[in-house]
Amino acid sequence: MRVLTAEAMQSVDRWAIDELGIPGLVLMENAAIGVVDGIGEWFPEARSITIVCGPGNNGGDGLAIARQLDGRGYAVQIVIVGSQPMSGDAGTQEAICGQIGLPIVRLENEAGLDPAMAAAASSDLLVDALFGTGLGRPLEGLFAELVSRLNQVAQPIVAVDLPSGLSGSSSQPLGPHVQADLTVTFGAPKIAHLFPPAADAVGELLVADLGIPRRLFDRAEGDLRLLEESELRLLLQPRAPEGHKGTYGHTLVVAGSEGKSGAALLATQAAIRSGAGLVTVAVPENVLPVLEASSLESMTIGLPMTDGGIAADAVPLLLDAARERQVVALGPGLGEAASTVEAIRRVVTESEAPLVLDADGLNAFAGLLDQLVARRGPLVLTPHPAELGRLLDRDKETILADRPGAVREAVERSGATVVLKGHLSLIGSADGIAINPTGNPGMATGGTGDVLTGLIAGLIGQGRAPAEAAELGVYVHGLAGDLAADDQGELSLSAGDLLDRIPAAFESLRGA
Repeated sequence: MRVLTAEAMQSVDRWAIDELGIPGLVLMENAAIGVVDGIGEWFPEARSITIVCGPGNNGGDGLAIARQLDGRGYAVQIVIVGSQPMSGDAGTQEAICGQIGLPIVRLENEAGLDPAMAAAASSDLLVDALFGTGLGRPLEGLFAELVSRLNQVAQPIVAVDLPSGLSGSSSQPLGPHVQADLTVTFGAPKIAHLFPPAADAVGELLVADLGIPRRLFDRAEGDLRLLEESELRLLLQPRAPEGHKGTYGHTLVVAGSEGKSGAALLATQAAIRSGAGLVTVAVPENVLPVLEASSLESMTIGLPMTDGGIAADAVPLLLDAARERQVVALGPGLGEAASTVEAIRRVVTESEAPLVLDADGLNAFAGLLDQLVARRGPLVLTPHPAELGRLLDRDKETILADRPGAVREAVERSGATVVLKGHLSLIGSADGIAINPTGNPGMATGGTGDVLTGLIAGLIGQGRAPAEAAELGVYVHGLAGDLAADDQGELSLSAGDLLDRIPAAFESLRGA
């Protein structure tokens, strides 16, 4: 599903009207039906509804919603802000509501706020149809005061297209804005619907169908899309009856150090859970006994050590091992000893095997991101915001202020698929940026990133393209976290809980 700016969505609407001949009133009617259906689904007990309408097409949507609600037996009252009659399609909707005899109150100045809000307070539900996604300046005067008063009511608020006061093209609120419980948008989500802090005002999000062909959305500018089950399910093909362990790839995990053997274990077990046919874990010799005892399904390689890190002698051993495997996961828990950093850099630059680089593997290239573009094999980077900041030589706050922009830059400079972990993880590649909707705050705990690294690597080892493996791995990883949170809550969730739910997450995605 595409994620658009307000300007891109306006282009889609215009193409639908001008090129396909779909009347604007038909689009308005379809939008209204989507909102009313959402109200019925989310608020089945509501019987009386106040619709607060602005002077433009969003207000026209609100008037069409009032008509649809009236036709379904709801008690409806309408508040129109402004003294002038509406024009265009919105004016047509206003005239129809008048002919039907729906109660309409005009709010012309702040003196009318008290009676208007008293009427609204008598309803079960409020509908915000003041302004849509195209707003470009902060609300002022009467509109700002009205929004403030709406946010003080006890009744739930349903926003039409976007909570009024936000811009669909920005993750930053313009100023005063409605705090909605449900937002019903049309055709495609917009940037403000998904990215905080603007998204914090959206509540639940429903994307309603406008009846516009998908090919028009595909034409729209932008590189963002939202991952969907139906898309990812196609990547989960049934296993062939004659398949064997060699059919599903051999994954090499290079990870761990003294005190961080758990990182190696989690990444290894995740690669196994991904469906990899074979998994070998290469660890420093001092943590080899832990992996031998704890991961019964994997094979091991002990790496020579010096000065608390991997010795130079380990590099030829790792390069030989990489040549015999389909993919390498490199970095979790390796540490940052000088010898380890040098070993990581040599393996990354000299090996041609597909590679997933995480944690200390990423830190070895802090400020050196551009060196990765010359690498001959496929590469996936899995940083959290601080790690991406170190790669790009920026602070974490700068990365968080424009996560899509940071991912685009990292993809361009490294030539890699880039997974920026966090709430709504982003997966960037040459084809654009995918937004992952799965996952929850309980996953903010040590080791979950190691699980993701092993999961993505195992999927690549089975023959999937790096970007596809990253998207599938991130989605399943988050879904496993959601299943764990459903079972036991978010507070005590651990990385091991994700490992336990990966099989169920794959089955859920398959529709089993």
